[in-house]
Amino acid sequence: MTSRLLLRNGLLVDTEPVPTTTERGDVLVEDGVIAAVGAGLPDAPGAEVIDATGMIVMPGFVDTHRHTWQAGIRSAAPDIDFPGYLGRVLGRYAPRYRAEDVYTGNLAGALECLDAGITTLVDWSHINLTPAHTDAVVQSLKDAGIRAVVGYCYGGDGGPEGLAAEGRRVHKELTGDLLSMAVAALGPEIVSEEQALHEWRLARDLGLPVTVHMGGHGAESAERGLAFLRENDLLGTRTTYVHPNFYTDDALGRIADSGGSVSLSPVVEAELGIGYPATGRARARGVPAALGADTVASAPGDMFSLMRAAYTLERARPEGAGMEFTTRDALRMATIEGAEVAGLADVTGSLRTGKQADLIMLRMDALGHAPVHDPIGAVVLAADTRAVDTVIVGGRIVKRGGTLLHHDVPALVAALAESGRHITAS
Repeated sequence: MTSRLLLRNGLLVDTEPVPTTTERGDVLVEDGVIAAVGAGLPDAPGAEVIDATGMIVMPGFVDTHRHTWQAGIRSAAPDIDFPGYLGRVLGRYAPRYRAEDVYTGNLAGALECLDAGITTLVDWSHINLTPAHTDAVVQSLKDAGIRAVVGYCYGGDGGPEGLAAEGRRVHKELTGDLLSMAVAALGPEIVSEEQALHEWRLARDLGLPVTVHMGGHGAESAERGLAFLRENDLLGTRTTYVHPNFYTDDALGRIADSGGSVSLSPVVEAELGIGYPATGRARARGVPAALGADTVASAPGDMFSLMRAAYTLERARPEGAGMEFTTRDALRMATIEGAEVAGLADVTGSLRTGKQADLIMLRMDALGHAPVHDPIGAVVLAADTRAVDTVIVGGRIVKRGGTLLHHDVPALVAALAESGRHITAS
């Protein structure tokens, strides 16, 4: 039996091929897929009708780089630089994580995304200290009901054999319509070139993309890392370069030619001192560019903050170099361009018929949001998490009337606080 949702009379904001608006329109969802979009769609038999009058209806946001497990240490590392982050978060806190802490933090982080209108997530998971930790990551994402790419980063002590065995196990056991996998590589700028080769070989053997922190550790390191990939014939592997800020324009062109993409975390990059966000430079070279919260240990976790930071920092480039970057560019990075970077452009990121119904409805009738003169400008410059009224993932309503469904949020918050106390205890 076909299940149907019919969103009526919304202010539609689509993103493909470029962001556009329709003053009043409807969206029909059938069996989790966008079946029709337009004004005055006919009634659909058996459809649940959702009144979207006065609301913006648009595709859900896509976060292309988040260490989701860190929700339990929110704001535990403010006013810090990158070496400080490595020492405190990865050196001190991460080893204290039990599997139950991973599950609680990852579930809370994924639900935080949904609550804020992020329907798709690249979970860059480097808390896989044991198979039990990894299983907790995967189960939390399944339980959250979010669309996610599990970026698997091996954290055990089994060497190349352990990496291969665990990577293959996770790939074999990763099931569910909403979940897929990438290899989250530590890469040649952080670990040895030998270890990096094993990471890329695993990705090739399994036919998976790679997401890697490269380009954010200084100009010399950025060039050396890219040369390593070229010399080892690895540039052809579909790769997302996270924090690509020290790449030259020429290097960004090589990334574009290889089919690569980039993910930027403008707040974290500015705060931790890992380079001025290469937003406009990358896009000018034809590199798909998207946004990611990275870590809530020292930055906000919502896409509204990220869009505003990207927009502000790009337009603040010296001598007006970024003044052509618009709110439409920022919104595109947060939606369809994010889906492209995540490898899911055929699945999500726009209101195109045939795509999965990953949708959000934004109320714009509050002080600070209203009135709406330019809907795209309003989303990027005025809206915040208070505006997120309804969230739909694959046709399933996960938030309605401003309230998350399917989860006991107060109980989860209490468990998260207890976990956080354990992790950060002196």
